Amino acid sequence: MLEHEIKIPASPAKSYRTEIGSGLLGGLWPRIEADFNGYNKFVVTDENLVSAGHLEKLLGQSDAPAFVISPPGEASKNIDTAVTIIETMEKACLGRDTLVVALGGGTVGDIAGFAAAVFKRGVPVIQIPTTTVAQADSAVGGKTGIDSSLSKNAFGAFWHPSAVYIDVATLTTLDDRQFRAGLVESFKHALIADSEYFEYLENNLDAVLERKSEVLEKVAQFNCKIKGDVVETDPYEQNKRRILNYGHTIGHAVETASGFELLHGEAVAIGIIAAGMIEIELKIAPKDRLERVRQILEKLDVPVKLPPNLAEKDLIDLIKHDKKAVNKWPRFVLLNDIGQVYCPDGQYAVDVAPEILGRVLKIL
Repeated sequence: MLEHEIKIPASPAKSYRTEIGSGLLGGLWPRIEADFNGYNKFVVTDENLVSAGHLEKLLGQSDAPAFVISPPGEASKNIDTAVTIIETMEKACLGRDTLVVALGGGTVGDIAGFAAAVFKRGVPVIQIPTTTVAQADSAVGGKTGIDSSLSKNAFGAFWHPSAVYIDVATLTTLDDRQFRAGLVESFKHALIADSEYFEYLENNLDAVLERKSEVLEKVAQFNCKIKGDVVETDPYEQNKRRILNYGHTIGHAVETASGFELLHGEAVAIGIIAAGMIEIELKIAPKDRLERVRQILEKLDVPVKLPPNLAEKDLIDLIKHDKKAVNKWPRFVLLNDIGQVYCPDGQYAVDVAPEILGRVLKIL
């Protein structure tokens, strides 16, 4: 047998700019044209952004092509939509000199990022998140993904954006349910990494819910710093980046089992409560900490209990299909304290016995 070793050189160090402000959108396109001169621009958005006027505000007089996802939301986050986007770019004779511009919420960003990652073996993408969940989480970090018929984000790639532009003024057009649900990701960041940020959210929640721009900018800054620090340490989720999944393992199962009737943040809120209950079961958290978390989520008016129509068996089956599962069972991210992830033996995700999870789901 003949052998030959092929050495793969390390990727060069890479960074990207995240800009935060209020009212950025209207003047952004000329800057994109200047900063990415020589690229053909291809915008991916959805019907909600068209209706809100955000696409028109971004493009101005530009005739750049745009693909509008329909219907908006998780129902379109699948391989068929991704293929349609890719083939639309092909029919327009676009090549590797294409810049994909993702304008929208988490679903738009995930689909557009995935399409950019696989089109012609990868073209650059910039993210312009317009929802609380996207501005807090999905636009930063380079995870892209689409759902299978069995589970959420079953197909995906790590594909970091070339730039992220956060205009908190776009949040004023969100309906109240979407706005509040997306804030769950902000609380997750505080829970896993920064007790001072958690206290800031506690003390300023009314101003956040009133959508005061200076507070929303501060929240976005906290979120980008926390997620950026985690991603810099562990860009491909080998260990520490797993902390970003706090509340998500159960949350994704709840979201899928609901037929996506529950919004992502609503399902994650239930997952965060479930994680807190597991922490109590394992005796790594006092009950009063969970009550403090529950009170904030209740003030956000997101669900903190399982809907009665979701069966424990279905949730367990979905958790077995989780993309992080090994031998049909994932590890779970848990908290040692607010702002501090439980990390025995240097591992940021830990084993939780199925019977413990079963007990929690029965009373959740």
